[in-house]
Amino acid sequence: METNKIKLTALTTKGGCGCKIGPADLSQVLRTLPVNEPNPNVLVGLDTSDDAGVYKLNDELAIVQTLDFFTPIVDDPYDFGQIAATNAISDVYAMGGTPITALNIVAFPISKLDKSILSEILRGAGDKLKEAGVALVGGHSIDDQEPKFGLSVTGTVHPDKVRTNAGAKPGDKLILTKPIGVGIMTTSIKRDLVTEEERKLVTSVMTTLNKTAAEVMADFNTHAATDVTGFGLLGHASEMAVASNAGIIIDHTQVPVLPRVKELAEAGAVPGGTKNNFDHVANVVTYPEEMEQIDKWILCDAVTSGGLLLAVDEADADQLLEAFNNKQVHAQIIGEVTSENNGKIIVK
Repeated sequence: METNKIKLTALTTKGGCGCKIGPADLSQVLRTLPVNEPNPNVLVGLDTSDDAGVYKLNDELAIVQTLDFFTPIVDDPYDFGQIAATNAISDVYAMGGTPITALNIVAFPISKLDKSILSEILRGAGDKLKEAGVALVGGHSIDDQEPKFGLSVTGTVHPDKVRTNAGAKPGDKLILTKPIGVGIMTTSIKRDLVTEEERKLVTSVMTTLNKTAAEVMADFNTHAATDVTGFGLLGHASEMAVASNAGIIIDHTQVPVLPRVKELAEAGAVPGGTKNNFDHVANVVTYPEEMEQIDKWILCDAVTSGGLLLAVDEADADQLLEAFNNKQVHAQIIGEVTSENNGKIIVK
């Protein structure tokens, strides 16, 4: 069986989007769990809805731990493996850490699909781990009705250099390092609405590691960081606003968006996860009166393997942007942090 003949996205339940459980549902579930006893070595836990957990081993070393997996969002198995690995590793970069090891998480209908498909998924992930300098040390697999794949990634960081989504300060500039619109584009791939060039472009965005962006930002006064994934730009920005007890202003005209996303959204390729994100932030986001609904959905679009959203000291922002561009990280300043409207976002 030729793996490039398989339409992986058609194998998921109702063409499943691979999106995270919605933030409202997840919050409701987490509230039912018993409160953990305080542990002074847990530097980052569940409190701020951050990208990964951080546990201090000693005064010089902490570990960063994260896990992510999902159903196929592209049809090529090798590309799917690369995207899943890039996405999982990204959380460590967002915390200011260096990823070092990974475990594969595999669910696969082994009696229904050719084993070569799984081999290609694992090969794609392995190549991306190699690029990131991450050692694959094991994993776990189960026989399932639909394919799912991801990784648990461990990284290291100095306890004093952990970056969270909770440190944004009034006056900071917000920088985004990748374009949004990925969810709409991948939904369009499933519906055969995109060209081969467009498919390659969105795949390239999703398989680009945030490694270079993380290395560059380390030399600048970055107060807060997160990566933009399943909850969309506004969802993750709202988490930063709440965790930092600050307000956020986003200039939607400056937000980088993949080509033709609006046209595809107007054609109906808006995933359910994106609409759920919009509903979830409805009470904390103020939009311009004249803003079209499609543009609001785009700002909430559920992203896979998105860029870093950074709150950077105003004095460093332009220099950081120049440093990004010199390293072919096509970042943009998209807004700022304010002392007003704490926990809320104003889109202008």
